Amino acid sequence: MAKIGFPSLRIIIHVACVGLVVSACSANRYAKTNKQYKQQVKVLAEQIRQPLPYATPRLGVTYDTSGVATVSEGPQAKRDAQWVGAIHFNLRKPNYVIIHHTAQDSLEQTLHTFTVPHSEVSAHYVIGRHGEVYQLLNDYVRGWHAGAGKWGSVTDLNSVSLGIELDNNGNEPFSDPQIYSLLNVLDTLKRKYNIPTANFIAHSDIAPTRKEDPSAFFPWKRLAERGFGLWPHEEELTVPPENFNPMDALRIIGYDTRDEAAAIKAFKLHYVQRDTSAELTDYDLQVLYALYRKL
Repeated sequence: MAKIGFPSLRIIIHVACVGLVVSACSANRYAKTNKQYKQQVKVLAEQIRQPLPYATPRLGVTYDTSGVATVSEGPQAKRDAQWVGAIHFNLRKPNYVIIHHTAQDSLEQTLHTFTVPHSEVSAHYVIGRHGEVYQLLNDYVRGWHAGAGKWGSVTDLNSVSLGIELDNNGNEPFSDPQIYSLLNVLDTLKRKYNIPTANFIAHSDIAPTRKEDPSAFFPWKRLAERGFGLWPHEEELTVPPENFNPMDALRIIGYDTRDEAAAIKAFKLHYVQRDTSAELTDYDLQVLYALYRKL
């Protein structure tokens, strides 16, 4: 074994020290926002602990000479409600997973966006092109990723969903390491929260008039084969009956059909992908009918 001279040893020590410094800088890059996150969680926990009394009217009733009653709130008509803590409760759990692409140029840019005050957007997870997984919010915390949207009768998707952002500009395929990591995350979330198979959906599904993510490159079929989302198999495709109403089917699946063209485009972006026009072809109708029969 060759001996290491003092100059070489100094170089090795120097390189090791530089590596430690770079590693420490990387770890501390988000120290400030991590601290802010903990402070905000502490405030939320304090809000949960403190019962908030509210005013309830103490109604007074008087009668005139004919026996007609008059109900009024006198000077002592209001008082604080009594707090009696129930002992059977838990945290609200997520019931949907909404998948996005970041539409940005890099993972660093996305993490920066989610950690600056003026952006007012967030997600629970971000997955990089090389499969790196970052968790930004506790699963039970309401993220700001869905925005204005509708799925079935749900109009506040942020309150019932987890948001996953994939580092992708929208014009490129998703990498295998990224999808592999996504599948692992989805498997954990589905088992932990018992999320129904049909409730793994796209941002474009819930906001068809304004969103197109994840793009037509996204492998929904691959996800469905693992139990994350619905997908019509070729053997399930058949000509729908004459009385089949495609708009009713889209609405039953979950799409907001107030803008029919937008709903059709969103459906085709997810389930057809090679054609995202606002026209339903015979093949599109077969796909739609197959999905409809799964529900």
